[in-house]
Amino acid sequence: MPETLPPDVVALAGRQAGVVARGQLVEQGVAAHVVRRWLRRRLLSPVHPGVYIDHTGAPSWRQRAWAAVLLAEPAALYGASALRAADGPGKREHRDEGPIHVAVDRTRWIVAPTGSVVVHAVPRLQERVRWNLGPPRQRYDDATVDVALATTDRVAAIGVMARSIQLGRTTAALLRENLEARPRVDGHDRTWLAAVLRDLEDGACSVLEQGYVDLVERPHGLPRADRQARATATSGVVYRDNDYGEVLVELDGRLFHDTAEARDADMERDLDAAVDGQDTRRLSYGQVFERPCTTAVKLGAILRARGWQGEVRACGAACAVPAAEA
Repeated sequence: MPETLPPDVVALAGRQAGVVARGQLVEQGVAAHVVRRWLRRRLLSPVHPGVYIDHTGAPSWRQRAWAAVLLAEPAALYGASALRAADGPGKREHRDEGPIHVAVDRTRWIVAPTGSVVVHAVPRLQERVRWNLGPPRQRYDDATVDVALATTDRVAAIGVMARSIQLGRTTAALLRENLEARPRVDGHDRTWLAAVLRDLEDGACSVLEQGYVDLVERPHGLPRADRQARATATSGVVYRDNDYGEVLVELDGRLFHDTAEARDADMERDLDAAVDGQDTRRLSYGQVFERPCTTAVKLGAILRARGWQGEVRACGAACAVPAAEA
C-alpha cells in the first residue's frame, strides 16, 4: 500500500496552504530520515531549504507566501506582499510573479534565496504584525504607508494610499496618523504626504491648489487666475478653482473618496460653465506635480486660443517649454 503523510502532518499542512517547515515536523516527532524518505517518494517537495510543499506542481502565490514566512520565521509578510495577502488576487496592481517580501526583527540577519524572497529587517516587529492571520502579515495601514514611501514618485505614493482607501481597508485619517507617528521617514517627504492626506480627510485640495500656483501657473508666466471665484449657475452658487474668464481650471483632488454623486455634481458644474461660454479643464495630481511644464504648455495653448496675448515661458533649463515651442 502506498505511503501517505500521517494525519497530523496533513492537518498541519492544511492550515498552511500545503506548506510545512522542517522544524515543525521535528516538533511533531518526525525523524530526519523519514523526511528524506518523504522527499524521495515525492510526498513532499522542497520550496526553500527546510521548507516543503505537499505536492509536486508549481506553488500558488499563497503557498509561496507561506513558504517565505516559514523560511524566515518568526516572520510576516511585508509591504506589497502583506497588501496582496489581505486584498486577494485581482484587487489592485499586484504582481504575483514577483518575489515575496517578508519582515523580520531588525536584530536578525536572514539570507534569502535571490529572486524569490526579499527580507526586510524592521523595528517594532511584534506590534506591527497581525500574527493570528495565515500567513502572518504586516498590519494594513502600516503596509500601505511603507509601500507608498517606497514608490518612485509622489503621485504613485498617493495612488497606493488611494487604492487602499477605495478598497475600504483603511481611511485617510488612519494613514495620516500612521505616517505622522514615524520618527524617521525615508523616501517621500512626510510633511507633504501628511498634508495631502489631511486635505483628503477634510474633503479639500489645498495642497493641489498651491501646487498649481507654484509649479504650473506662476513659474511659466500664465496669467493669474481669479481663485475660488463665486458664480451663480442653474445648479446654484458654485466656486471655480481658477477662473481665467473664458477658461476654467478645476483641480480634481478627490482621489480617495470620490463618489458617483460627486462626479455627477462636477459634470453638472462643467455643463453650466459651458452654457456660460466657459471651457472647463480638470487637472489631477500627476498633471500638477509630475508634469507641470507640459501642463503649462497645454493650458497656455488653450488660453491663447481664447484670446490671451502672452507667452508661456520656461521655468528653468530642463523645462519642457522650449522643446514644446521649437
